Amino acid sequence: MNDSWFETDTTLAALRAGDTAVFTQLVAHYHRRLVTFAATLVATALAEEAVQDAWLAVWRTLPGFAERATLKTWLYTIVRNSCLHCLRRDKRLRTVAIDAELHHDGIDGWFAAAFAADGAWSQAPPIWHLHSPEALLEEQQLQNCLAQHIDGLPALQRSVFQLRDIEQLPMAEICNILELSASNARVLLHRARLRLQRVIDHYQETGEC
Repeated sequence: MNDSWFETDTTLAALRAGDTAVFTQLVAHYHRRLVTFAATLVATALAEEAVQDAWLAVWRTLPGFAERATLKTWLYTIVRNSCLHCLRRDKRLRTVAIDAELHHDGIDGWFAAAFAADGAWSQAPPIWHLHSPEALLEEQQLQNCLAQHIDGLPALQRSVFQLRDIEQLPMAEICNILELSASNARVLLHRARLRLQRVIDHYQETGEC
């Protein structure tokens, strides 16, 4: 069972009609991914609570789901709203300054060290020791390392990265979910990818995370 199964007319009709078996399948399919997304917006301790509240909202409002967005995008939007509600209710509202993530995340310093004034590499990137980048990414140690660094990305970068590169949502839908401009979303994604590329390069060069 994949994401597209839940977008079919038959499944959507069953969900709107209150079919508990299909709804249970929906929860089982998306719950962990939604908790992971929620943890990019609120403290980990609040993420599970926010998603549980979101599922209640989903169940109440499914009969009126109008398909103005995909079901998947709709779910992520509800979780985002639930996260904001949790923060306001607990008086722990956290605002993320996008300027800080765009200009003070350490990437600019890495660029300055990696490239000379003429745009050439200050030091050539490491040579791949395995047959391909794909083979490198199959190494479990590197996968664990990347997961650790994804968790350490700045909040907005992590949100955009997860929705685009893990959940494969279109950029336009990501902008709607996170209320970002298209240009800011693209820059956040680019910087997240650069940070992770730096991790891969370091691992390839040293064998360490």
